[in-house]
Amino acid sequence: MKKRKSDWPRKVTVGRITVTVYRRKTPQGNPNYMVESYVTGERKYKSYPVEQDAMEAALLLARRLSTRDTKAAALTEQQAIEYIRATEVLEPFKLTVGGAAEALAESLKKLGDMAALHDAVKFYAERHKKITDKLVSDVVAELYAKKKSEKMSVRYLQDIRSRLQNKFAKKFVCNIGSITTPMIQAWLDSLNCESQHTYKNLRTLLNLLFVFAKNRGYAVDNQISEVERATIRDTDEVGIYKPAEISKLLTAATPDFLPCVAIGAFAGLRSAEIERLEWSDIDLASKLITIRKIVAKTASRRFVPISNNLLVWLVPYAKHVGKVWTGTHDGYYETQQKISSKAEVGWVHNGLRHSYASYRFAEIYDSGRIAGEMGNSASVVNKHYKELVKPAEAAEYFAVKPQAPENVVSFAASN
Repeated sequence: MKKRKSDWPRKVTVGRITVTVYRRKTPQGNPNYMVESYVTGERKYKSYPVEQDAMEAALLLARRLSTRDTKAAALTEQQAIEYIRATEVLEPFKLTVGGAAEALAESLKKLGDMAALHDAVKFYAERHKKITDKLVSDVVAELYAKKKSEKMSVRYLQDIRSRLQNKFAKKFVCNIGSITTPMIQAWLDSLNCESQHTYKNLRTLLNLLFVFAKNRGYAVDNQISEVERATIRDTDEVGIYKPAEISKLLTAATPDFLPCVAIGAFAGLRSAEIERLEWSDIDLASKLITIRKIVAKTASRRFVPISNNLLVWLVPYAKHVGKVWTGTHDGYYETQQKISSKAEVGWVHNGLRHSYASYRFAEIYDSGRIAGEMGNSASVVNKHYKELVKPAEAAEYFAVKPQAPENVVSFAASN
C-alpha cells in the first residue's frame, strides 16, 4: 500500500495572513502542537498539548494579524515614512519596531511617563559611566595646581594643602571614585571638630574636591552632596575671655606662639591673618599693625592700632624678621589647644577676636572705627559686640601685661 502523506504542518489562513501549526513528539512520546508567531518581530513558538487548543490559538492569532495587516494597508504616507524612519533608527540596536514599542510600553507602565523614563536612563548612565582611576592625593594635587594658577589667596591654598592633602588624602589612600558618602561621614564624625564652623569649612573643601573629581571623570558623582551639613545658628551671643583668662593663656603660651595670642587678643586679627603676618608689618614705633591686602581676609588694606599693653608684649620681639608664626597651619591650631589645656582655660572659637571687639567697643563706643580696625562692617560690630562688657572691664582687659618684662623669654630671630 502506498504510504499516506502527512497532513502536518497545518495552516490557518485569514485574509492574507497564514499561521502555521506544527506537530511534534515530546521526549516521552506524547504529541505536542506548536503555533508559529511573529507578534514581537521574532520567530517564536507557543506549545499546546491539545490539538484543538492549538488550532483555536492559530485562528485567533491569524485574525489579530489580519487586523494589523488591514491597518498597515491603510497607513498614510506620513505614517509610512515614520515607520521606515523608525526601522532605520532601531537597526543599529538590532531591534524591530514592534519589539522596541513593546519594550517602551512596558517601561512606561512602570515609570509613568517619558520624563520619568529619561530620568531613569540618566540615573543609570551616571551610575555606570566609565571613570578614570585616580588616587585622592593626585586629585588634590591637581586641584591645588588649578587653584594656584587662578591666583587664589595663600590662605585658600593652605587650606587645600592642610585639610585635603595632609588629612583627607592621608586617610583615604585609594582612588577617589571608590569613596562613598558613609565613609566620608564616618571620617568627619571621628574628627570631633571643635565647632560647627570648622566642620562646615571642611565639608565645603571636600565638596570642592568631589565636584572637581566628577567634572574630570575621576568619580561617578559628588559623594559630599549627601553628607550632613553643619547647623550654625545665628545668635547675638559670642564667646569672649575674661581678663584673668587672657592672662592665663598668655602665661601658658610658648615664646613662639605668645605674639600670636597677644595680637589676636589685643588687636583683633583673625587667626588666618596672623598666620600670614610678618614682623615687618608691625611698627612698634608708630604703634600700628599694617594688614596688607595679601594678609587680609577681605583683600583690603587696613591699619590696626597697637594698644599700650600689646606694645609691652611685643617689645621683646622687636628685632625679629620673617613671619610672626613660623609653624604650620595645623601646628597653629594644635598649639592653641595645648596652651588652652595648660592654662586650664577652654578654647573659645574666635574668642580672641571676639574679646578684642567687645572690650574695644566698651572702651571707645565707636562701631565704625572698630569695624575699620577689624575689617568688617559697623552693623556686624553693633550686632555682636555692643554692650557685652562694661568700661571698667575693658580697662582691666587692656591692662593685662607681663608680670615683669624679664618674664618674657625671647627666641632666636628668624632669617
